[in-house]
Amino acid sequence: MNSLLVVGSLAYDTVETSNGKFDNLLGGSATYFSAAASFFSPVHVVGVIGDDFKEEDLEFFKKRNVDFSGVEKESGETFRWSGRYSHDFSSRETLFTHLNVFEHFDPKIPESLRKTPFVFLANIGPQLQLNVLNQIDQPKFVALDTMNYWIDRSIDSLEDVISRVDGLIINDEEAKQLTGKTNLVTAMLSLQQMGPKVIIVKKGEHGVMMRMNDEFFFLPAFPVDKIEDPTGAGDTFAGGYMGYLAYSDHLSELAHRNAVVFGSALASYCVEGIGPKKLKSISKDDVYHRYRTFQKLTHFEFTEKNVEH
Repeated sequence: MNSLLVVGSLAYDTVETSNGKFDNLLGGSATYFSAAASFFSPVHVVGVIGDDFKEEDLEFFKKRNVDFSGVEKESGETFRWSGRYSHDFSSRETLFTHLNVFEHFDPKIPESLRKTPFVFLANIGPQLQLNVLNQIDQPKFVALDTMNYWIDRSIDSLEDVISRVDGLIINDEEAKQLTGKTNLVTAMLSLQQMGPKVIIVKKGEHGVMMRMNDEFFFLPAFPVDKIEDPTGAGDTFAGGYMGYLAYSDHLSELAHRNAVVFGSALASYCVEGIGPKKLKSISKDDVYHRYRTFQKLTHFEFTEKNVEH
């Protein structure tokens, strides 16, 4: 079994939904990613926390076989973010972002982790992502996430780092913004021409699309009857996707398709709880059960009796 390295944020979130206000939730891209990926593979985290980071949260990571040896502890407060969701979760307003110790984060990959075969560059500045790539020794598969903030402000560095990775995971708005294309299919083709072999576009409640080799793969979102909190769903998807790839140790198109399904299954669990609560309570059996349910949801076959041709 391969291990997996993630470089990203560790945070405390305050989230407001129609169900109420929830303070000091464990959050951050590396948190959600690790919680999901650890169902399949050992995870190494590179990040920074303040001296207010809770012991109980450290214990959670230890129980999940998540290695914190690459996490720096600085004097001050951990990164904090607050957001308010609309009643139907179709939009989100950021109330505050306090970078705190994350403001001067300069990721340093420990020597012992530089040969980690699977690497995920979470949503941090593209120049920092480039610095991480320069410290990694011949990885087997590297994927990255980004956001509209970096597309607006650091496009040159972002295009540089995209050209050097194997996989790109972004949402549909970001794909169109990055390429200037209004059609998602042509946007994905343009993104693939920038260098990555695999393009994955998250479409929220409308599922996910993947472009690999010369093929598209589409998976609908799992039908969740009650959303509690969508925070971290994208990072959870990335964790499930990368975690399964590291576990399977295959980079075939079939392996990537299965990884997309496992990522989607975990993301669907994530939105059913406040913060990472649901991800803490489910088991690997639960994840595989939802994977099998996806198989049933998307299965169909041709028969002479019910299809005209």
